[in-house]
Parts: sequence; C-alpha cells; structure tokens
Amino acid sequence: MDSAPVLTARGLVVERSGQVVVNGIDLDLHRGQTVALLGPNGAGKSSLLAALAGLIPAKSGSVTASGRVAAAMQAPALARRTVSANVELGLAWWGVPRGERRGRAATALEQLGVGGLGPRDAASLSGGERRRVHLARMLAVGADVRLLDEPFAGLDTSARGDLIFDATSVLRSADAATLIVLHDRGEAWALADRLLVMLDGELAADGRPAEILEQPSSSRLARFLGFTGELHEGESTRMLRSAQVRLDPGGDLDATVARRVPTEDGVLLDLELANGRLSAAAPLPGPAQGERVRIRVEAGVVFPRDESR
Repeated sequence: MDSAPVLTARGLVVERSGQVVVNGIDLDLHRGQTVALLGPNGAGKSSLLAALAGLIPAKSGSVTASGRVAAAMQAPALARRTVSANVELGLAWWGVPRGERRGRAATALEQLGVGGLGPRDAASLSGGERRRVHLARMLAVGADVRLLDEPFAGLDTSARGDLIFDATSVLRSADAATLIVLHDRGEAWALADRLLVMLDGELAADGRPAEILEQPSSSRLARFLGFTGELHEGESTRMLRSAQVRLDPGGDLDATVARRVPTEDGVLLDLELANGRLSAAAPLPGPAQGERVRIRVEAGVVFPRDESR
C-alpha cells in the first residue's frame, strides 16, 4: 500500500504474569483497511490489541500512531445513565466540544441501528443493544485508528448475525484503519479485506483472507484454518477441510465411518482411510457408523510429512 501507515508496531513484546504473550510483532495499519485478527484462545490477540491502544505497557518494541487511536474492549461497560449520555461521555473524554456531542452521538447510534434508544437507561438494554451502543460510543469519536476486541462476543446466533450485517458497512471507512479481534473465521471473511493470524504470540499470516485460506504457509496455520483432515502420500501429507471431501459412490477413495456428529443441517462424519483420516459433511440421514463409503477429495494443501506432524 502506497499511503503511510497511521499505526506502526515494531518488535513489540508484551508480557503477562511473567510470560511472553506477544513476541516481536511488526505491524502496519493503513487508512481504508478493515483488518481481522484471528487466533486460538491464548494466542495473544487481546494483549496485542491492548498494547496497540496503549492500555498496557510493552516490555520492548514500539508503537507509533499518526492520529487518534480509539479502542472498544470486549466488555461493553456502560454507565448507569441514558444511552445518549453514555456516548456523549465518551466524546467529552476525547475533548469534543459540548455543542457537538449530542449530534455526533445521535449519528453514531443511528448508524448502528439503535437511534431510537437514546433516552433509554443503559441498564435496561439487551445484550445485543449494549453491544451496539458500545460500538457507537467508539465510532462517534471519529478516530484515525479503531481497535475492537471481540465486538460480537456473548450474543446469540440471531443477534450476532444481525450485528455483523449492520457493522460490515459501518466499520469500513476510507478515513480510518480498523483492526478487529475475532475468533470466528466466518466473521473475518464477512468483515475484513486483510487477515492476520496469530499463533503462540507471533503473526503466522498476513494477507488477503481468500489467499491465506487457499494456501496456508504451514501445517500449523492450516490446522487452525480448518484443514483437520490428513492423507499421507509418500513423503508428503495432504491436509483438507471437510468442505473439500465429498461422499461419492464413484469416488476413488475407500473410507469407513468412524464417528457421526449431528449438526444443524445434517451430520459430520469422521472417516478412516488406509492412509489417513478425514471429515466430511453429509445430509441426513447419512451413512451409519462402521459403514464403508466411497469419497472424492478436492485440492487441499500439501506439506512435507515431517513438517505436518
């Protein structure tokens, strides 16, 4: 990207309770980017976000920002005041003139679909409403860098889906860089044009979501991205996601159903083969446990066998 970054981290190291949780991170964030940060529990994502926001000190390294940095941490803590007052309090903290606060608060709430909640006591809000107000409070600031830690956490499936749909357009801005910590790959695909994957305190991937999913750079990264099936082929191992494995009577591979796990839309099958183990989705009723089936696999990623262990 040609433009200068609005936030830069170099050699960033963060410790928690004497343990290194962020290890030598280099990162640039640019205006116009919506970046998702994925990783398993304990990977260091929230610690990285907090260090970028200046909320916790780094053990070493540097963070440099060329504009305002605003953060919405995971807990949507709201004061016992009206919804509008909560957003206006955030603007007051940022030094926004009193005459501008009400209008900016109303605009941010409207953008998040809760414009009618302004007079309500924040204590009366549902979980989804609290999340939307929490985001509105951060968006109202008009920061150059926006950092969000699990903005959809704790919501049921319906409320989560609705908020992701509404937030997709709101969080995209040519004037700001947005970094969002997420756990769910589907959310990252919906929201982000750039994906970071963090494993064991280090950045394991940085690029466009589709490119990283299609060609993960290591078996460790592939496993995190859902390539849990393995076929051993000589000195190599082919790793596959369940979507790349299909039941097909004319398929060229023979497998046995080792386990069945019911899902909302069908059944997930754990398949044993002579040279590995795969998973595949099937519509109900699906084959029985112990049944032999024919399968066909598509693509996958191949790594040296020693590297994939």
